[in-house]
Amino acid sequence: MYLLGYDIGSSSVKACIVEAETGKCVASTFFPKSEAPIISKQSGWAEQNPEDWWQYLKSATAEVLATSHIDSTDIRAIGISYQMHGLVCVDSDQQVVRPAIIWCDSRAVPYGEKAFRELGEEFCLEHMLNSPGNFTAMKLAWVKEHEPENYARIHKFMLPGDYIAMRLSGNICTTASGLSEGILWDFKNDGISTNLLNHFGIDSSLVADIMPTFAEQGRVSASAARELGLHEGTPITYRAGDQPNNALSLNVFEPGEIASTAGTSGVVYGVNGNVDYDKKSRVNTFAHVNHTARNPRTGVLLCINGTGILNSWTKRNFMANGISYAQMNDLAAQSPIGSCGISILPFGNGAERVLENRETGCSIHGINFNNHSIANVTRAVQEGIVFSFKYGIEIMEQMGMDVKKIHAGNANMFLSPIFRNTLAGVTGATIELFDTDGSVGAAKGAGIGAGIYRDNKEAFASLERLEIIEPDADNASKYAEAYSLWKNRLEKEIQ
Repeated sequence: MYLLGYDIGSSSVKACIVEAETGKCVASTFFPKSEAPIISKQSGWAEQNPEDWWQYLKSATAEVLATSHIDSTDIRAIGISYQMHGLVCVDSDQQVVRPAIIWCDSRAVPYGEKAFRELGEEFCLEHMLNSPGNFTAMKLAWVKEHEPENYARIHKFMLPGDYIAMRLSGNICTTASGLSEGILWDFKNDGISTNLLNHFGIDSSLVADIMPTFAEQGRVSASAARELGLHEGTPITYRAGDQPNNALSLNVFEPGEIASTAGTSGVVYGVNGNVDYDKKSRVNTFAHVNHTARNPRTGVLLCINGTGILNSWTKRNFMANGISYAQMNDLAAQSPIGSCGISILPFGNGAERVLENRETGCSIHGINFNNHSIANVTRAVQEGIVFSFKYGIEIMEQMGMDVKKIHAGNANMFLSPIFRNTLAGVTGATIELFDTDGSVGAAKGAGIGAGIYRDNKEAFASLERLEIIEPDADNASKYAEAYSLWKNRLEKEIQ
């Protein structure tokens, strides 16, 4: 008995097959093998063709079926993870009306700002837990104003994962968690954000039917089965955005549990047992995969744009050819905690929500040409990234979250001992590293939705923990001093 998981990203589509009984991944792959193209007709625009996602998914499915040597009739359920905040519009024949406007497209920012003012900041935060921002609903408002002919053709709008589920099954549906990430969910009324839709003159009939996150959401159609080599009637039983799904893949379900990633950008995603928000919208709050009105579980998401991209920029511009990231870590280890007084503010990858959408640029503070070396700078790069995480975690703690344990995949910046030790040291949290990814999480989520697993504890009983990093109590004061200096320099920068 097997489970199939898909992860629909903006750079590739991943697929994996998990053996349900052991929880082990027996085959995985991704397409395309080079990064998927993003269409940018104007500055700040970012679009992709949903048909491309489907073609990548077909290729990935063919490869995992071939390499696993299993019969598709043995796949009992399918789960889907997807890039958040995108907009896909289809007509009554389920044909795409226009290219998808994806997460990093910024054209709809003015629409969110206008709605925040006109609906009222207090109303938006109390009902939707966020400022409307640049999320899915605002992208639809942009289409309505600028492309009225396209808008008139729309039968339903959806998120990228909803589109893939539609292509698999022919059913158009979404989830409350998905609607919340588009700022389309009213937490006070436990339903669609009709006030926001009415503000933009959007008919609620355009919203897809709402299904539970863990439940049968459709079955593979005959036509999709022929295209993909899957068995007709296989149920789709789970879908979630990539960050809630990353938390699920790390078995982060309950209040106080934290999931983190640190690739090009960095994310800290914590589960809160209260329906709460940051008054300045420096972090976003969405419905977590197991959220209900009676048993609230919200996901508080901190995103730092300038994370691994700062480390890779340093490697490209300051390191000799052939120097590896592991060798950079060794170089950074030659510098003491605090980098001998150097602080780097890692905000050079666009406007940062944690800084109230300021675009400050990256800056380096405290360099002395007579005393400092490249080792100090290399360590300061990693410490600066960690301190930006700590800065955001303090906001999460003000919302009532108690951050004591951080779960992460063993990848990207978490491969660095300095990064891990600094994060544990400055937050006082234990870090646990696991062997998993988003497509594996989606497969196990499907197992929960299909009733193959009783709950998340059973689904993730086989989750392999690779390493535990405990806070270094002996050096806690050094980490605190370095962070205090960094924070003071940041606050002077953003005054």
